Amino acid sequence: MNTESQPFWRKCSSCKKPIALGAKYYICSVSTCNGQRTGYVFCSVACFETHLPGARHRDAGAIEKQAPLTPDHSDQGGIAATSDSAGATQRSPARIIVKASNPSVSTSTSRPQLPRETLIIASRLKEYIQAKADYNTSASVMDVLSDYVRVLCDQAIDNARADGRKTVMDRDFDFLKRG
Repeated sequence: MNTESQPFWRKCSSCKKPIALGAKYYICSVSTCNGQRTGYVFCSVACFETHLPGARHRDAGAIEKQAPLTPDHSDQGGIAATSDSAGATQRSPARIIVKASNPSVSTSTSRPQLPRETLIIASRLKEYIQAKADYNTSASVMDVLSDYVRVLCDQAIDNARADGRKTVMDRDFDFLKRG
C-alpha cells in the first residue's frame, strides 16, 4: 500500500514518516517546540528522543496526543495535511481556544499548593515609607502585603480568563480604579 497517496495528518519531524489520521503521536513539552511556527510532532518516543540533543532543553518530556480523524480538521494545534498524487502537501492552519483545565476548581481552593514566598521587595517598601512619612516598617508587613497582592492577582487572573486570554494585562487590574 502506497502511503504517499493516502491521506495523513502530518509527517514526523524526525524520521519524516507520515502520521496516520487518528494515530497516536508525541509532542515536546517545551512550548517553543510545539508552537505554531515550529510545531514539532513525532511518531514515536524514539523519534522524540532524537530531537532532544539538538534542542538543548533543560527538562523536556514527550506528551502523547491523538491525530485528528479527518484531514480537514486539525486537533491540538496541529496542521492538517494531505498528499496529492505528486507528493505535494497542502496545509491549513488551526487556531486553538484555551480554556481552563478544570473550571470547577477556583483559584482560592488551589491556593494552599502555591508557594508562600514574599512578593514584596522589602528594601524598596521600607525606603518608600521612610521617604514618604519618616516611619519605620516592621518585617511582618511584607507577608501581609504579599497576601493582598495574591488576592489582587487572583482577581486579575479571573478577569483575563473571562476575556479568554492566558496573559494577565494591566487592564485586568482596572477594578482597583473603580473601587
